[in-house]
Amino acid sequence: MDETEDKNDVLRFIATTVGTMRDQMATKSELHRLEEKMEAGFIAVRGDIERVSLRLDTIERALSTRLSLIETEVSRLHSVLYLLVKDQPELLRLLGTEPPLVQRLGRLSGFPDRRKQWCH
Repeated sequence: MDETEDKNDVLRFIATTVGTMRDQMATKSELHRLEEKMEAGFIAVRGDIERVSLRLDTIERALSTRLSLIETEVSRLHSVLYLLVKDQPELLRLLGTEPPLVQRLGRLSGFPDRRKQWCH
């Protein structure tokens, strides 16, 4: 009898284990619904990433345009500044800029400053 009882215990254990496993396993329809939810989530995330990318491109173009305008204005200011101090290059030192080396060498060496001829 002991042997029959052991076999019954083993069969009960196997049946309980199989039942538990069946309860824990997902059905094909559950897996299909999960896949659909995941795909919808992925599509939403891709859309968000695309919107962020487009926004960053727009910001980059705006900043590039603005930076170009600033560079143009700085260039104009440099031109005006050099026109204002062309006859007094020592004024450049007040702005933290040394007079151009060529001009200083020209004055020191006794060579005429040709820029005055070219500017007029």
